[in-house]
Amino acid sequence: MTLFVLCFILFLVGMYGVITRRNMIKIILGLCIMEYSLNLFFVLIGYVKNGVAPIITKGTEQATFVDPLPQAMVLTVIVIGLATTAMLMAIAIRLYRKHNTFDIREINTLKG
Repeated sequence: MTLFVLCFILFLVGMYGVITRRNMIKIILGLCIMEYSLNLFFVLIGYVKNGVAPIITKGTEQATFVDPLPQAMVLTVIVIGLATTAMLMAIAIRLYRKHNTFDIREINTLKG
């Protein structure tokens, strides 16, 4: 139960970074922290104490298996998160080249 609370705290740390910061790079890092906390949460959902890999062979019919679905979902989320982070970084770099700043407030006040 403690690990789930720590995942929630890590999510809140990322959300704090997204809400309070005005630097685009720090906002992107906050989003990454939130994503990683959700990945950790999904892995913890599939964890079973003393569980084995879900490969059925002779002698493992009565064993307790680990659920492989959350692990597969995390692999998918990692790939999608990598693409999203790369896209956000590309947008941030383009905005920096155009406006010469990463500050959101300055970009909002500039026109054109």
